[in-house]
Amino acid sequence: MSSGHALLAVGGAFLAAGVIARAGARIGLPTIPLFMLAGFVFGPNTPGLSLVDDPKELGVLAGLGLVFLLFYLGLEFSLDDLAKGGRKLVWSGLIYLILNIGGGLAFGFLLGWGTREALVIAGAIGISSSAIVTKLLLESRRMDNPESRLIMGIIVIEDIFLALYLALLQPVLSGAGSFGSALADFGKAFAFLIVMAALARWGGRVVSKLFGSADDELLTVCFVGVAVMGAAVAEEVGVSDAIGAFMVGMMLGGSKVAPRIHKLVLPLRDAFGALFFFIFGLSIDPNAVGSVVVPVLIAVALTIVLNLGAGALAARVNGFDRQAGVNIGLTVLTRGEFSLVLAAMATAAGLDSRVAPFVAGYVLLLAVIGPVAVIRSEKLTWLLPASIVRGSTRRDEPARAT
Repeated sequence: MSSGHALLAVGGAFLAAGVIARAGARIGLPTIPLFMLAGFVFGPNTPGLSLVDDPKELGVLAGLGLVFLLFYLGLEFSLDDLAKGGRKLVWSGLIYLILNIGGGLAFGFLLGWGTREALVIAGAIGISSSAIVTKLLLESRRMDNPESRLIMGIIVIEDIFLALYLALLQPVLSGAGSFGSALADFGKAFAFLIVMAALARWGGRVVSKLFGSADDELLTVCFVGVAVMGAAVAEEVGVSDAIGAFMVGMMLGGSKVAPRIHKLVLPLRDAFGALFFFIFGLSIDPNAVGSVVVPVLIAVALTIVLNLGAGALAARVNGFDRQAGVNIGLTVLTRGEFSLVLAAMATAAGLDSRVAPFVAGYVLLLAVIGPVAVIRSEKLTWLLPASIVRGSTRRDEPARAT
């Protein structure tokens, strides 16, 4: 690809993603599935204009998008917030993970595509989209609802699980030849996570000094360099670049310059994140999606049931009413960036070719259903029987942590 063609492809990707997402946003659709749709429309697998012949030609840009998405999630993560939530928050998060990851793993094995494929599907089905969940709470003006703090706590616990799951999954996907080599790979990955977590917890003062420039330009250059280098080092030691970027974000999130970095990284996250989803959309083959329509529909139905069940149990543990249980279950229903990250990892590892289109169709469908369900959640209270949720917490009372 010539430099002129490359610039045309990148510019066209940004423009197509922006125009289609803006049109969809007017009817209340989230941007992630629309960015994917734009890539699908202008990809090599559909008739009409194709920006690139091979999506791999934009692989570096997709990698940067992944880095900034996970770096931002790490920046948002807070061990202190988890500690403040108390035991009820931890139990609620564990209930959610057990139901969704367990259900996703069982479904993955039932598909019969392979053990590694089942592990990828379990993660794709089990982890909700932090970006979409946060956006839904803001757009629906429910941040002050008592159950919203619980929802954000569940997202935090998911982020912890995400780090551990990626560390465990990487040696499995890389095809370690024996149990010993797989254990060694996981040991290196786990050691990396421990070191980064320690830096995040106790290295805030040192990080603040290193990144303490009053110049936003220099601060931006420095944190971008550290994020990309952290992702590269993680990849070299056997951890995915995604989790490396996440841990670097978590490390910088504990420093005094975190509020400034949070503000400066948003345009980078939005721009390169859009490219990540767009480039993923480029790789979607409609013929392949057609072959997994039935599994996608079953997975979506399963996810709705599991999320409502988790919402009901979380509401019961925390003394919330039935409406709060429905709100919890529907708000964490959407899937997004992490599911697509897993699909990209599965493709890179040479797993069953049906995994990527399955995840793409699954994410697209839930990304449309989820926001609509949240908006109409007060009319969907009937989805939970009154006998399941016995809480009596009033809607205007703050939830108390134990």
